[in-house]
Amino acid sequence: MNAPAAGTILFVCESDNLDPAVADTGARLGESVTRARSASEALDLARSTDFALVLVGYAGDAPALLHTVGLMRANRRSSHTPVVVLGLPPAPPVPLEQVYEAGAIAVLSDPVSPAILAAKARFYLEAFDTAAERRRAERALAQASARLETILAAANLAVWEWDIHADRIRGDARLAAMFGGGMPPDAPMAVYLAALHPDDLAATRSRLQDALRSGGAYDATFRVRAPEGRWRWVIARGQVEGGADGMARSVSGVVIDATRQFEAEAQLRASEERYRTLFEAMDEAMCVIEVLFDAAGRPCDYRFVETNPAFDGQTGLQDAVGRRMRDIAPAHEQHWFDIFGRVAVTGEPARFVNEARALGRWFDLYATPIGAPAEHRLAVLFKDITERRRGEEELRRLAADLAEANRLKTEFLATLAHELRNPLAPIRSGLQLLGRSGAGADPAASARVHAIMDRQLDQLVHLVDDLLDVARVTRGQVELRRAWIDLGELLQAAADTSAPLIEAARHRFSLRLPAQPVALFADPTRLTQVVSNLLNNAARYTPRGGVIELAAERQGEELAISVRDNGIGIPADALDRVFQMFTQVGANGSLGGLGIGLSLVRSLVELHGGSVAAASPGPGAGSVFTVRLPLAQAGGLPVDAPAADALHPHPAPALRILVVDDNRDAAETLAALLAAMGHTTAVANDGYQALRMLPGFAPGVVFLDLGMPGMSGYEVAIEMRKDPRNGGLRLVALTGWGGPADRERSARAGFDLHLTKPATLDTIAAALAPPLPDVPDGPAAGAAAATSPASAAGSPSAASTAG
Repeated sequence: MNAPAAGTILFVCESDNLDPAVADTGARLGESVTRARSASEALDLARSTDFALVLVGYAGDAPALLHTVGLMRANRRSSHTPVVVLGLPPAPPVPLEQVYEAGAIAVLSDPVSPAILAAKARFYLEAFDTAAERRRAERALAQASARLETILAAANLAVWEWDIHADRIRGDARLAAMFGGGMPPDAPMAVYLAALHPDDLAATRSRLQDALRSGGAYDATFRVRAPEGRWRWVIARGQVEGGADGMARSVSGVVIDATRQFEAEAQLRASEERYRTLFEAMDEAMCVIEVLFDAAGRPCDYRFVETNPAFDGQTGLQDAVGRRMRDIAPAHEQHWFDIFGRVAVTGEPARFVNEARALGRWFDLYATPIGAPAEHRLAVLFKDITERRRGEEELRRLAADLAEANRLKTEFLATLAHELRNPLAPIRSGLQLLGRSGAGADPAASARVHAIMDRQLDQLVHLVDDLLDVARVTRGQVELRRAWIDLGELLQAAADTSAPLIEAARHRFSLRLPAQPVALFADPTRLTQVVSNLLNNAARYTPRGGVIELAAERQGEELAISVRDNGIGIPADALDRVFQMFTQVGANGSLGGLGIGLSLVRSLVELHGGSVAAASPGPGAGSVFTVRLPLAQAGGLPVDAPAADALHPHPAPALRILVVDDNRDAAETLAALLAAMGHTTAVANDGYQALRMLPGFAPGVVFLDLGMPGMSGYEVAIEMRKDPRNGGLRLVALTGWGGPADRERSARAGFDLHLTKPATLDTIAAALAPPLPDVPDGPAAGAAAATSPASAAGSPSAASTAG
């Protein structure tokens, strides 16, 4: 971009990135652009030239940008020139308030839109042209008035006299020149009237006749043809003189050439009309106010002198012209009056962003003095930015939420690693101890090691189950399997599940039930899980030798189940957070747990249509968690209870069992366990091998992993079911995938049962027992015992690798 000697737009930027947009704007508007590459160069240009607009581009140096804007505003010649900042990134390196305080009146963020820049520039250039034209018109009017005063003072006027009876007009040379020149001496009135504009002739005749009849003054304004052919405005004034008989004898007067005065007034009217058009058409709100001061000289109010149509929409104020702000909004803040008062007194424009609480809005304003200083009038250009501010606040809130979520995720992953290592350490130590002891190991010691490893494995299963349950609840994949259950049995089952943790900490535990039996229509597994999680939390957060009470009572149409302890308690400000995901309160997480148990409790309770709440007097004063469940209307427990044989299946006879799993360790250990139970086993490590072995081995049961490479367990099952000879073959899926979709898919593939790893010995025995266990048909068959933490406690695990 070449830098001409002068231009209507001054563009300052050390970088060339914004040159295309600025050049495009200049081309669109037909305006020249003067280019400066430094603040000092721009200042030299601004000291010698009047620019309509200054554009300051951001080149990566925010302090330099603010310095350049400040120089432009401090320079006397450019102090009132609009300064627009271009190219700030969406996340500006400095607060926008600083940019405005430096003197900018607008900021266009990167990327700069040539169309928006052109629209902004057009407004400021038109305002500059309008102001310049108005000043020129005012100067012309002043000059015309001065000349008129000079003529009047020096009698340099066209003087005329009309002899009415003789109908002769005598005038000087200037009169003849005013009426087009070439006027004959002593010409009759008709000759002069013939020089008038046709539109003005009738009115001029009428005024002259009125003056003759009244004998008073004559005053008329009309147009006459100038020698060059254009029309000239003149003002004719005279005084009628009467004779002795009282009749009008003559009229004497002067004729003033008012052409320039009228043209200046017309130009001024046109300039004001353009200003009014801009004022009315702006989409930004604008008003003219008069700042009012009290007796002590302090700004106390302001009166609206003028408003544009956008004002009403941007402020919500109606019919504000002529009214005071204190009358419209009595609670309007004093800082508004102070800022406007400072601008009115100092004459320095101000750009600022502030809130008007009385109007419930935020505004971005630019205020500048207009008129005489004593009038204390300001032009205020502003925009309602309430929605933008709300959006910014919402973004800040979201950023804080994301930061908190990231912090919780990091803490959770660290806690998860810790919680997984805790049970893995004794399992590894136990395996090493058993390996070193060999065949001569002490049976009692080996039993203790096995018990320890079994408990730690149960803890691992419990952690994984909780994580899976949280994932299912989050995705809305948990289906309640409701049934009529006895409250006492449910609470006792939960207490039995949590008993190892409670007894290990030597807590005193009590269970208090309602006097009358209570039947619930609910999912027994999920409610047992809810109460067990609350008991585990109480045991974990209560110092050794504490007191834990599990109580239930009927309250109208609700059942209240509470777990009370005398543990470390909960601070009042944390009561609302304890049910949030990954939240741990007290002891800095040193007491164990992933921080998901209470979140899972709340989700499962809400699925039952209930609620859960925490209460605590404070740190060190214990806590109580209360679950409230709606009671369904029913006559009591169902008459047909499940048969004992269904709940405790008979031992299975010796079977031929094929174990299929790509994890060789998992397959071999399961086959060894089944052999120890008296069955004949064979192992295949992929689906193709299993299909080849099937005819020769002729198993009655196949334990089949699902997630095998090459040929999945689903595909193997489908192939087995295609052969009619396998109609009586019992297919059991044994896998780490236990979601509803996995179970539905295994049922469609032809599986009889779906067990999740690690399956307990009781679960495997139930899957082998004749006849098939009385469980729901389809993908959920055999899953309850395998997935319930309560049923897994205290039972040796048979398989532990997901597939």
